[in-house]
Amino acid sequence: MTWISVSFLTDAARAEPLCDALLEAGALSASIEDADAGTPAEKPQFGEPGTGNSTPAWWPRSRVVALFEEDVPIHRTVAAVAAALALPRLPDFALARVEAENWVQLTQAQFGPIRISDRLWIVPSWREAPNPEAINLHLDPGMAFGTGTHPTTRLCLEWLEKTLVPGQSLLDYGCGSGILAIAAARLGAAPITGADIDPLAVTAARANAEKNDVMVRFVESDTPLAGEYDVVIANILANPLRVLAPALAARVRPGGWLVLSGILESQAEELIALYAPMIPLGLVDSLEGWVCLAGIRPCS
Repeated sequence: MTWISVSFLTDAARAEPLCDALLEAGALSASIEDADAGTPAEKPQFGEPGTGNSTPAWWPRSRVVALFEEDVPIHRTVAAVAAALALPRLPDFALARVEAENWVQLTQAQFGPIRISDRLWIVPSWREAPNPEAINLHLDPGMAFGTGTHPTTRLCLEWLEKTLVPGQSLLDYGCGSGILAIAAARLGAAPITGADIDPLAVTAARANAEKNDVMVRFVESDTPLAGEYDVVIANILANPLRVLAPALAARVRPGGWLVLSGILESQAEELIALYAPMIPLGLVDSLEGWVCLAGIRPCS
């Protein structure tokens, strides 16, 4: 089966009305994309949580892409859309044929095993482990953040692989898919708690822990966590790390580790200064503009 893809270059104000009009005209689907995606002009659609800039706004240069059945008269349909929106002229558009594909196979082909170190790998369920003798974490890309492809996740996994001592207790705050907590369990940590504000993340993390045959307690973090841990790791974003500084530091036992990531290189000095009265942090490593910070809570 073949479909026709129709794409329009427009601005932020016209993107959503154009998308709605195309759906009204019979489009099977319609989406809005950043026309500058993959270039230096690419712009985020959402601000960092807690900065007051989290309201979505379409991109200054937006691309609206609609999918139609092959036999739809495209030029007549676009003319009808232009009339419905009272546009002064027919908008420019590009056409492309979309052939039927096995989308599951195509998606799976994009995700192969990820090597963290010689002894630690992330392996999707549909792929064979390159090194069966290694610690292989079985995680599939899903709705929750964190399947090992992002630099901050890799930085945290590398820290755990190099530094974690078997038998240490661990709190993974903002656990996402549960990958850090699961890796810690496979590396010998216990007991382990993972917490996230997103109930879908908690559900995904529990399923991933079961898939990897590890014992981790995952909870929704809508209430303050109690207790102290040998390691507290938080791979979230700089602004939540600012807000949560006293709470995260309080969860680290004296002599224990605090590990933070989700931090841009330009934000590292500020966070180090913010945490300094509680726990002195230092730069562990950086990757693709992101950093990992870690430090030991003083015993007195």
